Amino acid sequence: MPPLLELHASISRFDSRLSDWAGGLILLAIRLFVGWQFFKAGLTKVRDWESTLFLFRDEYSVPILPPWLAAAAGTAGELLLPALLFVGLFSRPAALGLFVVNVVAVISYPSLFEFACPAALRDHFYWGALLLVVMAFGSGRFSLDAALKSR
Repeated sequence: MPPLLELHASISRFDSRLSDWAGGLILLAIRLFVGWQFFKAGLTKVRDWESTLFLFRDEYSVPILPPWLAAAAGTAGELLLPALLFVGLFSRPAALGLFVVNVVAVISYPSLFEFACPAALRDHFYWGALLLVVMAFGSGRFSLDAALKSR
């Protein structure tokens, strides 16, 4: 093989390894960041369950579900799905589940659209976009999904 082609092949192998590691770190950071946002919300709901039930009964307008079931399902999703994201297990389904939780939160809390500061609504859009990244690319190199796949 001519020297120029050997150099190209060598650089391509290095680039592939580098992008695999960098992509894995980026996906890990996304999983941890987004997961933490939802996990914090779930912990807040558990800490004051009566207030949570009040909010789901009187503030939020979750479609179809009764308020107590919506509160329980939302809280469970905000605690269990981030845990899966943190370790990178079933990451795509976990990201899809959190994406649904995120969409339901935006739909069921119309006051988000009325705040003088649009940051609250923007946060939901950012989280949704980051969850779409995990759904599209998976959990990356630093995950239990990757470890199980390599076995």
